[in-house]
Amino acid sequence: MSDQNVIDMNERGGSGFNGRAYIKLGIFAVIVIAVIILIFTNLFVVKEGEYKVIRQFGEVVRIDNTPGITYKIPFIQTVTTLPKYQMTYDVKEAEINTKDKKRVLIDNYAVWRIEDPKKMISNARTVVNVETRMQEFIYSVVRAELGQLNYEEIINDEKSSRGSLNDRITERVNELLANDNYGIVVTDVRIKRTDLPEENEQSVFTRMISERQSTAQGYLSQGDAEKNRIEAETDKSVKADLAKASADAELIRAEGEAEAAKIYNEAFSKDPEFYSLFRTLESYKKTINDETVIVLPSDSPYARLLMGYTE
Repeated sequence: MSDQNVIDMNERGGSGFNGRAYIKLGIFAVIVIAVIILIFTNLFVVKEGEYKVIRQFGEVVRIDNTPGITYKIPFIQTVTTLPKYQMTYDVKEAEINTKDKKRVLIDNYAVWRIEDPKKMISNARTVVNVETRMQEFIYSVVRAELGQLNYEEIINDEKSSRGSLNDRITERVNELLANDNYGIVVTDVRIKRTDLPEENEQSVFTRMISERQSTAQGYLSQGDAEKNRIEAETDKSVKADLAKASADAELIRAEGEAEAAKIYNEAFSKDPEFYSLFRTLESYKKTINDETVIVLPSDSPYARLLMGYTE
């Protein structure tokens, strides 16, 4: 028998042993990788400003809100995210009736947050559902509150109690939400806009314009009356001042003339001849000019003076 037909069983056994070892090693590596992937796929990060809700067979078993890395049981538990920060919800525009039977369109918004995610999920299931319930409560409360006010009180800032009204609406909405255990808190409800229905808008605008024109005319009339009163008082005061000034001037003038006459008398009484000459000269100023013709006796004192005779 040839040596080539002899099979070494030790060699065959050694080769089979090495193959099984490689297979086992591969299976182990696959298992390790699968475990690592499984672990990493079931780790999740809780971020600032969010809740992580862990459910098991549809039931909430845990809520994580501390930032960091945490885990869930694979294949059994699921994770959903809810916002922890404040959110703004634009409430659908609604029509209400005021105390004075006016129809008004109210547009408002709400600022809210989730305070207890477990209660919210148990009673509303989703954010959309809880916002729907919140909107219904807001509409109900706004309708009740504004129904106690007249239209002028709502639209006129000077007469409006809107500041306290927003606070009352917010407080009442929170009471209704707490009664039904929705697990949310409304921080603020604000009225953005108040409008009239289109069919009433033009007539109200026309009436408002007429009222404003009437008010303006009243102000103009009051202004004209006040102007006339001020002018009359001013004229009266000016006339009184002028009369007093004229009387004072006449008195001063009379006193001046009296004083002048006194001085003249005192001066002229000291020399009567000078006084006579002075009066004569004064009369010349008034009676004689370039065209004056005087007929006098030649022996009259006046003629003698004019001709230069002094004796």
